[in-house]
Amino acid sequence: MFKTIIIDDERLAREEVKRALNKHTDFEIIGEASYVDEAIMLIEGLKPDIIFLDIHMPEKTGFELLEELTIVPMVVFTTAYDQYAVKAFELNALDYLVKPLREERFSKTIEKIKAEFESSNKVKTEVLPMHRKIFIKDGENCFFVPISEIHFIESMENYARLYFGNKRAMLKRSLNLLENKLDPTVFFRANRSQIINTQFIKEIHPYFNNRLQITLISGEKIEVSSRQSVKFKNWNSL
Repeated sequence: MFKTIIIDDERLAREEVKRALNKHTDFEIIGEASYVDEAIMLIEGLKPDIIFLDIHMPEKTGFELLEELTIVPMVVFTTAYDQYAVKAFELNALDYLVKPLREERFSKTIEKIKAEFESSNKVKTEVLPMHRKIFIKDGENCFFVPISEIHFIESMENYARLYFGNKRAMLKRSLNLLENKLDPTVFFRANRSQIINTQFIKEIHPYFNNRLQITLISGEKIEVSSRQSVKFKNWNSL
């Protein structure tokens, strides 16, 4: 069962999501909220797997809700506006639905949720130790690289580009798969498309909209998403 919370200030909108979920019996609605502070209490207390989250709500937005969470579940945004899609995906939202909900489009979201959970469960086997070397064949070039020397990884569609020393190479793996194989106490998902090795951090600076900008020893400047900036601060606090 996928534990689900619906967050929307309009009762009719919450009912719409509930009706859509009724056709999917493996989703259990464990709570609903009409404003951000109420939602935070529910999420922190009930620890849902997935939240359906409106963007425009009284006092605080859905984006602000995510910034205040210490543990962020999988997120599907539901909104009457389509201009916030880019920002939603920058916050690593799984999907973005425009109200009123269409049955066919909603079913695709459900498939995406299930696929994401299945993928996560498959790769959550064992974290590779930092001293392990991985073999990479990129075109005519071959590398045997200690994981500890990889300082930066970025997504390139179905591939990941790994940076180590003064070299870089392409690996046919998704960023999500690599994230789950790497030591979470060392490697950090900065945004939707980039992972950094925190042992190579040189500087951290405040950035726009409560975000962080991280500079690596190798010179790359990484903009941390709003949601991940909150996670990074909590992750590295006493």
